[in-house]
Amino acid sequence: MKRLFRSAYILWVVFRFGLDQMVLQGINHPGLLLLSRLVGWGRDLSAPRGQRLRMALEHLGPIFVKFGQVLSTRRDLLPTDVADELALLQDRVPAFPSEVAIATIERSFGRSIDEIFLHFEREPVASASIAQVHFATLATPDGGARDVAVKVLRPNMLGVIDKDLDLMRLMARWLERLSADGRRLKPREVVAEFDKYLHDELDLVREAANAAQLRRNMDGLDLVLIPEMFWDHCHTDVIVMERMHGIPISQVDRLREAGVDISKLARDGVTIFFTQVFRDGFFHADMHPGNIQVSIEPETFGRYVSLDFGIVGTLTEYDKEYLAQNFTAFFRRDYKRVAELHIESGWVPAQTRVDELEAAIRAVCEPYFDRPLKEISLGMVLMRLFQTSRRFHVEIQPQLVLLQKTLLNIEGLGRQLDPELDLWSTAKPFLEKWMMEQVGPQRLWQELRNQAPYYAKVLPQLPRLVHERLLNPRQPQLALIEQLMAEQKRTNALLRVLVYLGLGFVASLLFFQVWIHSSSLY
Repeated sequence: MKRLFRSAYILWVVFRFGLDQMVLQGINHPGLLLLSRLVGWGRDLSAPRGQRLRMALEHLGPIFVKFGQVLSTRRDLLPTDVADELALLQDRVPAFPSEVAIATIERSFGRSIDEIFLHFEREPVASASIAQVHFATLATPDGGARDVAVKVLRPNMLGVIDKDLDLMRLMARWLERLSADGRRLKPREVVAEFDKYLHDELDLVREAANAAQLRRNMDGLDLVLIPEMFWDHCHTDVIVMERMHGIPISQVDRLREAGVDISKLARDGVTIFFTQVFRDGFFHADMHPGNIQVSIEPETFGRYVSLDFGIVGTLTEYDKEYLAQNFTAFFRRDYKRVAELHIESGWVPAQTRVDELEAAIRAVCEPYFDRPLKEISLGMVLMRLFQTSRRFHVEIQPQLVLLQKTLLNIEGLGRQLDPELDLWSTAKPFLEKWMMEQVGPQRLWQELRNQAPYYAKVLPQLPRLVHERLLNPRQPQLALIEQLMAEQKRTNALLRVLVYLGLGFVASLLFFQVWIHSSSLY
């Protein structure tokens, strides 16, 4: 019954705000148009269409608001008036009463608001789908004061999200039963992924921990600032963090007036993203413009300021290596290798012909290389890739859904900052360097150093264990000795490879010197 009522409510919102007319504009079907007019008789549709769409998403709740946030970054796919309205969802969702926020803070810490903060601004500075933010001043242990931002969870969020997720699960089951394409897209697994990440967002302590991890990972990169968390004032429903100062990245004109190099800013964004994904396997997965600012402080001028870490993505070493090989093959236009990787990973059936898949991928991607973002129609690329994937029965990987979403955010930001940005040329050197670090001599030496403490502990025991085995051949230590011998063989193999690499490097230097000397003689 709950699903039925929620479905009815969604339909009521659709008709109330005239979204049915927006959908049916390009459909010349007399029956559908007549039904729309009859159901919507007497409604007021004087507001602009973008405003009506934004208001409908706000009425439908946080999941739909997040959908609107993603859409707002794709100005190439939306009319300008609609994109401008959806951009308001990024940090201007209607706020809940300040009294409710204060009551949540006082309940979480068991003290009055005046005991916690020296000053607390009752008017929220930003309001999003999951929480809202207030500025405040916090007393420091040394008697000073620190400007902070206080993030407070919206009340009664869990019930609202669970209702929508139940409805999405039901729709996913219907899709799998009714369509072969639906089964291939794994909708139930995709919904399960969003379920996990949305529930993670409801625990603000988890968000604070995500921010702390990203802050450590990005330390030394000098491209992005991440607020410090005040752990004594962090709770499931409330977190207190360092107040950050910057210009929203969507206000490009203000950034130019402040002297920010917009082209460099776009390139830095790509570098930050690929560093988080391929170096760390831990990336900010909610990078819409409402969560990103640019610092204009003298010490940190031109750096990104990241906010809102409720959703982060993680990748395993296998995922990172597989993606990096795919990206590198794409950048080199090695479509045969891309096809082979899809087959090796199990994304497509093993009996798929490599040459056919290679030709299909080439036909989709080749026309779009060496073009700036403004000349690339991602909608057309995605449509053709979908047609190709359906033909070859490509299975969607649910664990990569967040990465796909974040890639859309990144491209949307790049298009907004610098339409001339060549995403391929910017990312290719980074990925090639990363691949060399994964398979080259540097990685071998790093693995040997990482395993050294283990071998230092095991190897001294090896003679004693061998001696005990010879004296007592029936003791159940054979498995351990065989394991140690296997480890010793692997160590010897690694050392041999290292020696061969070293000899090869020295031989190359000697050959190079002889060649230079002989050339100078002529």
